[in-house]
Amino acid sequence: QVQLVESGGGLVQAGGSLRLSCVASGSIFSLVAMGWYRQAPGKQRELVASITHGGIKNYADSVKGRFSISRDNAKNTVYLQMNSLKPEDTAVYYCHVVDSAWWGQGTQVTVSS
Repeated sequence: QVQLVESGGGLVQAGGSLRLSCVASGSIFSLVAMGWYRQAPGKQRELVASITHGGIKNYADSVKGRFSISRDNAKNTVYLQMNSLKPEDTAVYYCHVVDSAWWGQGTQVTVSS
């Protein structure tokens, strides 16, 4: 069993920055790929960024050049640095162990125009 706890969401003006964190319990963190997903009201959940256990990163086209995913295996933590935020980035952001049933509870990010 893995528990994921996100933090770092909040309200920010367009153009601002936020850093999300996700701490995972258990001992498998360094062995698995991690992802950040988001879900806006009335929309499907979508992949924002992912990082393999070896550090290979992948981004949605909508966030390339603005968001950066990273991980610290010693702290069982994955991060999402979000810069140049836009109102369309407003959503609940979820941490996920890729190809598993494990999801965090989500953290709200609201970007005002």
